[in-house]
Amino acid sequence: MVSPVPPTEARPPRTPGPSRRTQAVLFSVLGAALTALLLVHQSEQPRSALPPRPPDPAQAQAAASPTGKRTTPAVQVPDAHPSRLKIAALSVDAPFTGLDKDAQPPADDPNLVGWFQGGTVPGNRGPAVLVGRPATTTAPAVFTALGTLAPATTVDVARDDGVTATFAVDSVETFAQGALPADRIYGPTADAQLRLITCGGAYDAQRGDYTASVVVFAHLTGLRET
Repeated sequence: MVSPVPPTEARPPRTPGPSRRTQAVLFSVLGAALTALLLVHQSEQPRSALPPRPPDPAQAQAAASPTGKRTTPAVQVPDAHPSRLKIAALSVDAPFTGLDKDAQPPADDPNLVGWFQGGTVPGNRGPAVLVGRPATTTAPAVFTALGTLAPATTVDVARDDGVTATFAVDSVETFAQGALPADRIYGPTADAQLRLITCGGAYDAQRGDYTASVVVFAHLTGLRET
């Protein structure tokens, strides 16, 4: 897989990366995708209306993934917010910033993750969507190595309600620009799931854009108070 960081920008770390204007273009695909997510949520039940209990066994079995993973009951706290993302395998330990429906990317900070505020809270039932840059204007960023994650890798999301949600990676997939599978990424689920998204593929300096998007699919494996 081609690194999401342009070769001329990945080494050394301080070599200038894509311009701010270019980075706005890089997130245009994510912006469109997150807008689609908003439309999905507007058509669903309000998050607060979901029952604070796991689905019944028949429902859980129907919603099980093709790999037969056991689902973990989600916690329905509509007003919670994610506060920190930790991926030990990538040495990621990053705070969050909220994204509005226009999906403005995180500030030009290499260690910052965006969460769509109109979407699912990580650990609540449904797909929580997190986005991050592969590079800033000066260095590789928080999701520069996202595409290297292996199945079963642990991802922790700390929340401001004192709960940490732990997820396990199911798959890491690369999609051509403009070809994100909206139903798989943003469609409703009976359990708590996680999506991590960044730009990927090759960086085309002439076009000022990446050629693909990298998406990590993960499911909830546990909740703990912290």
